[in-house]
Amino acid sequence: MSIISKDIQKAISILENEELVAIPTETVYGLGGNIFSEKAIQSIFETKQRPLFNPLIVHISSLDQLDKIVDEIPEKAKLLAEKFWPGSMTLVLKKNKNIPNLITAGKDTVAVRIPNHSTTLELLSRLSFPLAAPSANPFNNISPTKPEHVERYFKDKLKMVLDGGPCKNGIESTIIGFEAGEPIIYRLGALAIEEIEGTVGAVSVMNEKEKNPDAPGMLKKHYAPKTKTILTTAIDSEIKSHTSSRIGLLSFSKSHKTKLVAEEIMLSTSLNLQEAASNLYDAMHQLDHLNLDVIIVEKLPDYGLGKSMNDRLKRAAY
Repeated sequence: MSIISKDIQKAISILENEELVAIPTETVYGLGGNIFSEKAIQSIFETKQRPLFNPLIVHISSLDQLDKIVDEIPEKAKLLAEKFWPGSMTLVLKKNKNIPNLITAGKDTVAVRIPNHSTTLELLSRLSFPLAAPSANPFNNISPTKPEHVERYFKDKLKMVLDGGPCKNGIESTIIGFEAGEPIIYRLGALAIEEIEGTVGAVSVMNEKEKNPDAPGMLKKHYAPKTKTILTTAIDSEIKSHTSSRIGLLSFSKSHKTKLVAEEIMLSTSLNLQEAASNLYDAMHQLDHLNLDVIIVEKLPDYGLGKSMNDRLKRAAY
């Protein structure tokens, strides 16, 4: 029996009962629970098998709610929020004392965003509490961008996936923290660096931290298929070095398929990085379920969303 449903009232009832619902966003599907329910937050960590040192992201429906979540908002954070929310940007700010330490991994900061998805914005506006919602996948696995991905992961552990269709942006939000009021990118994501710098000037990137990460997505291995994955700029020679393997190929826009390749998926035949990002995780899911020996992935152009996708693929192949 499918757990996928479009019934927002059903989702509200489950969430008000301190249980979890997978929710759609424009980036990936999230595993949502009431931020003020210790039962729900514990369930998120247990369901995902996520370590408690890895903080969660709080989702709100409007800027009006931000004052209830955080105590300090730097000027450049205000500029970014006004420009990019609702949208694929998460801000890490000094938290309000009411925010549970379990959500923030004991830190004095909290990650927060307003997702740009009409279904979840309606859901959030009808709830009396914000939602914590990390990606709806087991820890370190490929993030879900379709309801079916979530159902495959959690069919026996989750009552409902709120169906919002495929995620249009396809990779997680960009996470931005602040030191002395200056923005620092903790996670590259669906909002490109160039767009951020167009609003607040040059930003630094600090997106790897194995111990006590400041934000989700900073661990070296993440977003990984079960199948061995290789990221390369020399895709043709890499294929030739695996002649005895059943090969899956994930390429950007040009086919590299030969008789040695069992399956190939091209992310964008029109060289469109946004289209490639939208297709990335679904393509990885498809290849990971074909009983391949190896997935060979072509490194993307290293600018804009290509830089964010390369970051994901490097962690997947780690």
